[in-house]
Amino acid sequence: MTTFLRGRAFETAAARFLESKGWTVLARNVRVGPVEIDLVVVRDGVLAFVEVKGRGRGAPAHPLAWLTRRKRARVVRAARGWLQRTGGTWRGVRFDAVSVREGAPGRLIIEHVEDAWRADD
Repeated sequence: MTTFLRGRAFETAAARFLESKGWTVLARNVRVGPVEIDLVVVRDGVLAFVEVKGRGRGAPAHPLAWLTRRKRARVVRAARGWLQRTGGTWRGVRFDAVSVREGAPGRLIIEHVEDAWRADD
C-alpha cells in the first residue's frame, strides 16, 4: 500500500472512530489555500478541526510526535479561512489530533486528543 493510500485509510479509520464517539463529520480533506485540514467535525455545538497522524507498525516515534508547531500554525490559519468562508455559530472551536497506529495484524490503535493545541500556541 502506498503512503498516500495508507494515509487515507488512517483518516477513514479516524473519522469512523470519531463518529462512534458521537461526532459528525462535516468535511474531509478540506483545502484552504495550500493547507489541507484532515477532518472538520462537530458534536454538541463544538466544532473541531482534526489533524490525523498515522504510522505503521514498528515506527520509531508516536504519530503525534510528527505534529510540529509549523503544521499546527498552518492548520490554525486554514481553520480561520474555513470559518470565514462557511460562517456558522459554534459553542466552541478547537483543534484536536487523532493518532492511528498499526498494532497486531489487522488492528489499529486509535487515540483522540481533544483540544490538542490552541490557536495562540
